[in-house]
Amino acid sequence: MAENGTIENGQPEKKLPQIPRPLKNLDVKYTKIFINNEFHESMSGKKFPTYNPATGGKICEVEEGDKPDIGKAVEAAKAAFQRGSPWRQMDVSSRGRLLQRLADLIERDRVILATLETMDTGKPFLHAFFIDLEGCIKTLRYFAGWADKIQGKTIPVDDTFMCFTRHEPVGVCGAIIPWNFPLLMFVWKIAPALCCGNTIVIKPAEQTPLTALHVGALVKEAGFPPGVVNIVPGYGPTVGAAIASHMDIDKVAFTGSTEVGKCIKEAASKSNLKRLTLELGGKNPCIVFADADLDLAVDCAHQGVFFNQGQCCTAASRVFVEEQVYTEFVRRSVEYARKRVIGDPLDARTEQGPQVDQKQFDKILELIESGKKEGAKLECGSGPFATKIYKIEGNISHSLGIYLIRIFGPVQSIMKFKSLEEVIKRANNTEFGLTAAVFTKNLDKTLTVASALQSGTVWINCYNAMHAQTPFGGFKMSGNGRELGEYALAEYTEVKTVTIKISQNYC
Repeated sequence: MAENGTIENGQPEKKLPQIPRPLKNLDVKYTKIFINNEFHESMSGKKFPTYNPATGGKICEVEEGDKPDIGKAVEAAKAAFQRGSPWRQMDVSSRGRLLQRLADLIERDRVILATLETMDTGKPFLHAFFIDLEGCIKTLRYFAGWADKIQGKTIPVDDTFMCFTRHEPVGVCGAIIPWNFPLLMFVWKIAPALCCGNTIVIKPAEQTPLTALHVGALVKEAGFPPGVVNIVPGYGPTVGAAIASHMDIDKVAFTGSTEVGKCIKEAASKSNLKRLTLELGGKNPCIVFADADLDLAVDCAHQGVFFNQGQCCTAASRVFVEEQVYTEFVRRSVEYARKRVIGDPLDARTEQGPQVDQKQFDKILELIESGKKEGAKLECGSGPFATKIYKIEGNISHSLGIYLIRIFGPVQSIMKFKSLEEVIKRANNTEFGLTAAVFTKNLDKTLTVASALQSGTVWINCYNAMHAQTPFGGFKMSGNGRELGEYALAEYTEVKTVTIKISQNYC
């Protein structure tokens, strides 16, 4: 290479993209409850610790909200939603600009937020930076574009009437966020809610509250009026229950387990019949036919179940492989798993960090042991921190834990099937219906299986292909309603019909 920075044939030197690096010794700035664009101590004076799962060390203490703090946050959100308030008087294009501004600020603080997310969850820093943060930014920009495009219809009716519809904001929304994708799920909730003109009260997961609180500061910096976004960290049985049962919260969006989703639905019905969006568990089938691109299928199935330490509602936790290629699929899957780099999530080489906490870790090991006792054969993974692959052959017991129960960990179960009809029946043999995947080169088979699977999303020759534009949600006990895409707008708006009597002569 010449001294002027060009290579010898005169072409400019190609620079490789710079790999972002986490911030070392990052001080956590925001640990208090965020209400009315200000940070407050909890009304009880209590705090709770949040830990780094990679080290076990305490990161900091966070103000612990409770029912009175939710009451205070709801009052702020109600005031912000009142007719005549700055938020309600704001024109819709300005709402869109505020969401764009928030996306800009998140992009500016991307390294800070990715570092906080890694510290709090244990997920690899590069995954947080490139996947979670990118998803947040794109989701905010997508819904910012919708702010001035939410419109009703003019409806022809009989006699001398004119009829049209208006799509109006629901009111005060509650959001309860999970610990596996704390920041991404936070944005999935606030983006459509604010786009439609609602106000919101948010409970981040007690295990992972830090990125939500940082974004609270960015909400204020972006220029959102006070009370539009309120963030109350705390525990599910206190803060979560208070949101689910509050008489002045008009809608709740929750992502988490089916068991907790049932509790929220019960609380909603016993309070004010608030509207619900529930994105719950999944035990997702991944079907590989003999004619599939096997390299692609192995890679997608591997990433589909081991991504985010297996702590993913969409995890490909039930892999069905046609018998002609079953042995080869298992062999290649074992090779993939053995190459997976497990270690410090702040290290750029790490593909898999720790589980979020000891409770989750112990639950996974317990389910693994139950699967071994019930006949599953361990093919790969000898230590407690390793990825696990199990072969399950012969007749499957309907009570087999690793086959039916949502493990939420790095455990891949691979099963054999003989016919299309058989695999459809087995894939649907679950109380869940969140996602599914099919690998085949046959178009007829693709369409047949995709239409037969009882899942909110079906991926064909890909996995976890998710976009802000596409709706996401489940069938059966995987939840109610849809997030993302245009479909999400219906979850955050009420449809009002306006009918006007007009003159006979005018008609």
